[in-house]
Amino acid sequence: MPKGTNQKFKLYRLAQLMLEQTDDEHYITMPEILAGLGNYGITADRKSIYQDLKDLEVLGIEVEGEPDGKGYHYHVVSRPFELPELKLLVDAIQSSRFITEKKTNALIRKLEKLVSRYEANRLQRQVFVSGRIKTMNESIYYAVDTIHNAISDNKKIRFQYYQWNVKKEMVLRRDGAFYEISPWGLSWDSENYYLVGFDSEAGEIRHYRVDKMLRIQMTDKAREGKEHFRKLDMADYAKKSFGMFGGEEKTVKLLVDHQLAGVIVDRFGKDVHMIPVDENHFTVSVTVMVSSQFLGWIFSLGEKVEILGPEEVKEQMRREGERLLKQYS
Repeated sequence: MPKGTNQKFKLYRLAQLMLEQTDDEHYITMPEILAGLGNYGITADRKSIYQDLKDLEVLGIEVEGEPDGKGYHYHVVSRPFELPELKLLVDAIQSSRFITEKKTNALIRKLEKLVSRYEANRLQRQVFVSGRIKTMNESIYYAVDTIHNAISDNKKIRFQYYQWNVKKEMVLRRDGAFYEISPWGLSWDSENYYLVGFDSEAGEIRHYRVDKMLRIQMTDKAREGKEHFRKLDMADYAKKSFGMFGGEEKTVKLLVDHQLAGVIVDRFGKDVHMIPVDENHFTVSVTVMVSSQFLGWIFSLGEKVEILGPEEVKEQMRREGERLLKQYS
């Protein structure tokens, strides 16, 4: 039989056809395969298609044929991502506050291309973004990329930083002057992305909301602050900083009701030492950045948790309580 036309595209189009139209529940027959290739102007005989289906394994696409009446039908049996895995990724993208609604929908549409058109419909039913508070900074993806490149190249970055005023207007901090920071890591906390870096001018570690950074650039200056980050555990740093608010680092001893054991483990991890006091309480010592956010977290737990020390932290809590009482009396 003469060789078919457009052969150089045949394997690519066959892979596309199998990935888009088949899955564990949907099959395609040999006549349907030939017709599908024909839609792309590709002609081929059955014998060559049998070999091509085997060759797809080289591309990581495993195809299985099963008896169907007098013939066979075929489907893809393995993909780089299973549908449940993609649903997890969709959920993560949807719940990420730092990803804009526009980018959220664009990313999900790209994920849909990793499954068949039937499974893509099931992913679409997972999509509900409207009404969720999302960042409005579309440039955050390029900012993150610039930060990663600067870390890899051991360079400082410079950027402008903004905040919102009561008129919901974007106002640049420092009257628009650029910040120059040595980036050492990125942290995801309370649904926001933070740059953790060294401020040479202040001589300390600081963090910045990535979605509030503008005009970010990588400089040709080498990073500084390596000695500050050599022993820094980034995950531990985020755990100590409530809502990424700074404060003086202290080891705080808490008296906690047994009912809040899960809350303590969720916040500080399973390595935390809980020392029984009586049948209803235990004590735990945790290292945290003592900030208004930390004190607010303690307040939110009510009478089931009490700060035992150090005394200066207890005094901070007393002053905060007095302030609230005065404010609402």
